[in-house]
Amino acid sequence: MDSKIKVGEFNTLKIARGFEFGMYLGEDKDVVLLPKRFVPPGVKVGDELKVFVYHDSEDRLIATTQRPFGVVGDIVNLQVVSVTKQGAFMDWGLMKDLFVAKSQQLMGMRVGGQYLVKIYLDEMTGRVAATEKIERFLSNDYLTVKEQDPVDLVVYRRTDIGYVVIINNQHTGVLHHNDIFHEIQVGDKLKGYIKNIRENNLIDVGSGKMGYQRVEDEAGKIMRLLQENNGYLPYHDKSDPEEIYSFFGMSKKTFKMTTGNLYKNKKIIFTQTGIKLVEE
Repeated sequence: MDSKIKVGEFNTLKIARGFEFGMYLGEDKDVVLLPKRFVPPGVKVGDELKVFVYHDSEDRLIATTQRPFGVVGDIVNLQVVSVTKQGAFMDWGLMKDLFVAKSQQLMGMRVGGQYLVKIYLDEMTGRVAATEKIERFLSNDYLTVKEQDPVDLVVYRRTDIGYVVIINNQHTGVLHHNDIFHEIQVGDKLKGYIKNIRENNLIDVGSGKMGYQRVEDEAGKIMRLLQENNGYLPYHDKSDPEEIYSFFGMSKKTFKMTTGNLYKNKKIIFTQTGIKLVEE
């Protein structure tokens, strides 16, 4: 019978029985041990706990209330803590490090290095492992997204036109330089949206939220900054883009669109030298 307990994932399980050394979670014989050091204070038999399940250093299935940096299916940027002839071990936030076999490395790994890896469940061993060879997990043949969808992005590699990004751990797309409003690097996780799907399922993405939803977020920031600076800020549509970005953390285009929206809503007025809060 297939276990209801999923290895390499978070599981919400009921406490079946308690012992001095910990608690067993699950039902009937389909249970996993939560060692005493991870048992939250005050819990009792019958309570439900959200735990992560994996194999410990002695290859026993174990539960923990610690949160790993990624679960099975995630693509994450992790640091190597040790290297052996068989492979490398990466820190993923748990007591046991995550193994990357030598055959799953691209050009070898070094201690202290940061590498983008996919976390997967090894079919032979049933254990959680990682691989640098993530291309085989990515495909744009059949898309699960459409234009304007909000998505999770992982920065994959830099190109001449911007950055190739991984979309929802499944597809690839391009975040163009003119859609980047702050410094990013490979491995960064971003929130974004599908901007355009071109011929052959080539995807362009934007960062943050799209359209007026984003403008409303930025409007709140501008209003707050005005209130914190006695109702006046010396920035306008002729200001240098770098100055606007340095102060507001947004592009000049977004600044102009947002202040235009605030002006239409009679929240601000434009002066010769900046923007000013409308007194209510």
